[in-house]
Amino acid sequence: MKQRSSKLPPVSASSGVVLGRSAFRQISAVEGIKLSKESETLFSDFDRQGLSAEERRRALLERHARKA
Repeated sequence: MKQRSSKLPPVSASSGVVLGRSAFRQISAVEGIKLSKESETLFSDFDRQGLSAEERRRALLERHARKA
């Protein structure tokens, strides 16, 4: 019996699916969720600056973290 080969990489417990902004926008629209113009501009700035995921998270935390 011939074994089927999978072209997809194995999935581990820590793996997840990464959606692009366009796909996320379409899925969110179904739920009635839309980014504000300010957020759209912020994420566009992140793209323009070439920030890494960690740098984006840090910038968002600095911007939205509660001040003690």
